[in-house]
Amino acid sequence: MIKVSVVGAQGRMGSHVVDAVNAADDAELALALDAGDDLTRITPENTDVVVEFTVPSSTLGNVLALIAQGVDVVVGTTGWTDERLEQVRAALAKAPRADQSVFIAPNFAISAVLADYFARLAAPYFESAEVIELHHPDKVDAPSGTAIHTAQGIGAARAKAGLGAVPDNTQTDGGSRGQVVDGVHVHAVRLRGLNAHEEVLFGNAGEQLVIRADSFDRGSFMPGVLLAVRKVASGEFPGLTVGLDHFLDL
Repeated sequence: MIKVSVVGAQGRMGSHVVDAVNAADDAELALALDAGDDLTRITPENTDVVVEFTVPSSTLGNVLALIAQGVDVVVGTTGWTDERLEQVRAALAKAPRADQSVFIAPNFAISAVLADYFARLAAPYFESAEVIELHHPDKVDAPSGTAIHTAQGIGAARAKAGLGAVPDNTQTDGGSRGQVVDGVHVHAVRLRGLNAHEEVLFGNAGEQLVIRADSFDRGSFMPGVLLAVRKVASGEFPGLTVGLDHFLDL
């Protein structure tokens, strides 16, 4: 049995993780902690993998503390930057265990991971590309980590293919055209009734390709969370891994 502790256990996502761990045949809940609880209660003796689902302002400190305590971590909180990821890598280089693992997921929904993968495959074949992400208004970051990750993948694929800048002659200060991530415009919609949705739009003269992923319920993320827990617990992925695609046969 994989002993799993959850940090952020009373949150919207954390409570679903607790239920998913309790329902899994190969995992058991060790500790369920929330804001203000003492993370030093989590140790290698009582926990194999920690699932961290909190808020962007807290997640880096939580992850660094958990690394120092010698436990493996699966992170679902978004808001990660290159600088923050480098701090995690530096902490892992000094971790108590040489094979210690941190996994960070821009998105745990299999549909979203596949949409991101398909977008990278399609990117070299289209002149234009834009990303639209749509979420409930309680989400604290914009654009979403998923959309940023998708745009980065598109930008890298376009650069590798030798494509130039996406055409755009709009005369504006940029505010209404969304955030530009590696040359790709990313637009964030916040609307009551939505959960988590992403559209990737590709265009050439006379044609368009739309890739869309919809998560209608937070339960859709749980198979991905459990997959990450199992992969991290296997010990086969030491160091920092970003993206659930590394755990899928793509």
